[in-house]
Amino acid sequence: QRTFRYHSHFWKDKETYEEAAGKNGFDLQETKLPTYWKTPFSKICFGMKIGQHLRFIFINKTAESLYSLIADGKYRVTSLGRVTWKKVVGSQASLQQNCNKEGFNVKGGNSKARIGVIANQENDCFTCDSRIGFGTGGDNSCGNVATHKPDNGDKHIRAMGYILVH
Repeated sequence: QRTFRYHSHFWKDKETYEEAAGKNGFDLQETKLPTYWKTPFSKICFGMKIGQHLRFIFINKTAESLYSLIADGKYRVTSLGRVTWKKVVGSQASLQQNCNKEGFNVKGGNSKARIGVIANQENDCFTCDSRIGFGTGGDNSCGNVATHKPDNGDKHIRAMGYILVH
């Protein structure tokens, strides 16, 4: 779906979206809850459901809220590494070899993600053509897109994303 693409206003505002859908767990209903801007945390768990497979990765990160990390559009680095980001997609995951810029509000060339990693075949981050993440650019708002010589072939993998804080 396109609700939470990179340029969606939902990343920058304090509006809920389909709040009732947040009571159901790991289904395919999109939602944005008040916890996005109201809940402080010290850990974030990122999950992607692709087909029948649901995989999670987590990061230790302390913040006032997800809103405080994302809404201002400022890049904030994380240090999970490309191997860990690929685990949330599974064995089909693919990224170009270079750049590997990751975090919140990541941008480089054709690739961008509110949360995730971008990569490039050149030795810079200016023309990235691959990404794994949440709130990504293009027509795939969550999952893995990779073109131009990625390490596991060209991919366009759509996922249902889950972001949990603790």
